[in-house]
Amino acid sequence: MFTSEGPTVRELAVQALSSVERGYDLLAPKFDHTPFRTPDRMLDAVEEALAQYLPGPVGAGLDLCCGTGAAIPLLTRRCRDRVTGVDLSAGMLAQAAAAHRAATPPVDFIQSDARTLPPALSSSYDLTVSFGAFGHFLPAERPALFAGVHRALRPGGIFAFPIGAPLPLTSAAWWLTAGFDTAMRVRNAVWRPPFVMYYRTFPLPGVRADLTAAGFEVETLPLPTFGHRHDGTPRWRLLLAHRR
Repeated sequence: MFTSEGPTVRELAVQALSSVERGYDLLAPKFDHTPFRTPDRMLDAVEEALAQYLPGPVGAGLDLCCGTGAAIPLLTRRCRDRVTGVDLSAGMLAQAAAAHRAATPPVDFIQSDARTLPPALSSSYDLTVSFGAFGHFLPAERPALFAGVHRALRPGGIFAFPIGAPLPLTSAAWWLTAGFDTAMRVRNAVWRPPFVMYYRTFPLPGVRADLTAAGFEVETLPLPTFGHRHDGTPRWRLLLAHRR
């Protein structure tokens, strides 16, 4: 939920009419006081699953689209050598750097579009994570995104992120997200620069196919914290994509 320390309605409106990069630069100082920050409950569930799957620490970790760095502590606990945060927004990176300047192992931050990661990051990481950012990429952009992550990982490295089950058509959440996506499509049709942010463009079947095409082997683990749907399938899974 928004708090009194969060952005005003006017500030949110200005952000929504900006580009993705400029919008997050504007929102950065108050981002952690909005519901857009990844909840600690999700971070804890993913870390618990990773700890069971990878009982020992790995070498280097990459937080893709790190924002203000909510997932950086997860990586510093799972990695023994170094951690890197990458984000498009300089404002978000500044907040992350200020919050984690004393982290161990050391953390460095790089401003970059996730679709075109710098060549210097190639074959550098054992574990890449990402939280809450995939709505900023259109389906046609996923191959470039996943190819960049594949290049950044060392052979055998893992790309891990949570992915939710489809919402029931009869649920209020389905209609809320559908309404939001429709509003964003209308906004982007009539206003420039575009602000790409959609909730229903990252389904598991399509994501699995694109990861496989990029050279990953894919498996999923349930995140029990979030329970199961009526058909017994988990509401949330941790997707683990292994670089072959």
